[in-house]
Amino acid sequence: MANLSGAIRTQRRSWLKPDTWHLRTRLVLVAMALLVAICGAIGLFSYASMDSYLTQQLDKQLSDAAHRSSEFGRPPQGNPGTKPDPLGARGQRVGTVTARIEDGIVISAGFIATDATVASLSAADDQVLLALRRDGVPVERTLSSGTYRLVAAQAPYGDVIVTGLPLAEKQNTLTSLVWTITIVSLGGLVLIGLAGTVLIRRTMKPLKQLSEVATQVSRLPLDAGEVALAVRVPPSNAHPGTEVGSVGHALNQMLDNVSNALEARQESEMKVRQFVADASHELRTPLTAIRGYTELMRMTEKFTPDGQRSLARVQSQSERMTALVEDLLLLARLDEGQPPKLSDVDLTQLVIETVSDEKVMAPDRAWHLDLPEEPVSVRGDASQLHQVLVNLLSNARKHTPPGTTVTTSVIRSADGSAVIMVTDDGAGIPPEFVDKVFARFARADASRATPAQAPLAPASATAKGSSTGGAGAQTALRAAASQGESGVAPAEGTSGLGLSIVQSIAEAHGGTVEVMSRPGRTEFAVRLPMQGAAPSS
Repeated sequence: MANLSGAIRTQRRSWLKPDTWHLRTRLVLVAMALLVAICGAIGLFSYASMDSYLTQQLDKQLSDAAHRSSEFGRPPQGNPGTKPDPLGARGQRVGTVTARIEDGIVISAGFIATDATVASLSAADDQVLLALRRDGVPVERTLSSGTYRLVAAQAPYGDVIVTGLPLAEKQNTLTSLVWTITIVSLGGLVLIGLAGTVLIRRTMKPLKQLSEVATQVSRLPLDAGEVALAVRVPPSNAHPGTEVGSVGHALNQMLDNVSNALEARQESEMKVRQFVADASHELRTPLTAIRGYTELMRMTEKFTPDGQRSLARVQSQSERMTALVEDLLLLARLDEGQPPKLSDVDLTQLVIETVSDEKVMAPDRAWHLDLPEEPVSVRGDASQLHQVLVNLLSNARKHTPPGTTVTTSVIRSADGSAVIMVTDDGAGIPPEFVDKVFARFARADASRATPAQAPLAPASATAKGSSTGGAGAQTALRAAASQGESGVAPAEGTSGLGLSIVQSIAEAHGGTVEVMSRPGRTEFAVRLPMQGAAPSS
């Protein structure tokens, strides 16, 4: 189920990676950028068109003014020495510049001022006029009174007549055009931006709903327990006819597939759990019978020393198998969600009693206690919490060498929760195995899974050896008994269920269990909620 939960989150990231606000903002920015480019292009085209039109119009006016100046400055017949000033021609507008050039010398030059009087040009202006080409092509030059459109042409009577019109009116018109385009464009951009935001927000609303659905599914605990995957995209947003509808339709199909897979997996897990529970329950009766008959035989029958050792071996293995069956039954009950039988449990007293039992079982370890002055109580199942302590302490005992110091402590954290810590200074857990210690049947060293056993001789050989008094049966029995008088192997094995039971009980009480390990220090910490907190079901 963890893989399915990861698939949901992956699909959500791949389909809806940017949230709707970012997507909406990007669309608005793209639209605004396009509008700015379009307005800029229109503005440049309008400016260039208006500039060309005004230039053509001004050149026509300049041509007419030059013709009037040239005709007015013509010398009268019979009196070539008298030449009228071209600036006095009728019809010339304010600002018109006129000059007469003879033999490379400016004879007269001036312009019509705003009060209709004639104003003279400066010596610097005369040099600008003398530098003009006499081909009749209009050019733009800057004089002391402003920027002008000037034309210099050879008159029929030999003089060069220069005529010019000011560019101020044209420049004012173009400036007004630029301001008009800018203001209109900005106003249009604001209106279009507002309208586009509203339209895009309305268009992106279904995508936001899709994102909300995917977010709800990604937060569901799909990795364990019964999961009701009833969240779907509304039919109005799951119609394949649109782009968003196609995404919604695909998301609904994926959720249907995941829901079916979850139901199938849940059903399979329930069958496995039921089988384990039924099988464990059925095994309790024959195991109890085996133990009972073994005890009866030890009390009523007489055996040789080798027979006593063999019988002790049978009894120890039946007890080990009984413990394994009880662990499986406990896990099955926890998996079914059976609530613990709550009562007030004094953790400090429970720790003292459990550690005392371990001291008797393993006196070759140094068992230390680190307890607060005041008792620490929680609301929980006393037998299950005792099982947690037994499993943690036996785990430290089984996987550490003699002489190891094991410290058990109980503290009350700042948030009111109780924390039980079991710490040892053994070799530590391999780093690659730390994340797997709470998995069922997980063992870092497979050789420690079961107690070492010497192979027994076949039944036929045993029977034959027993009847003839030979060494065959005796050798097999001694091999089985060489592990000790009690029949227990020198190195205790594990079933790989102890830490899994610890985690299940902690979670059933609404708590957690964590492990930190490095060479020389391994610490298991079980955190239980404050007294009165409701455990998870």
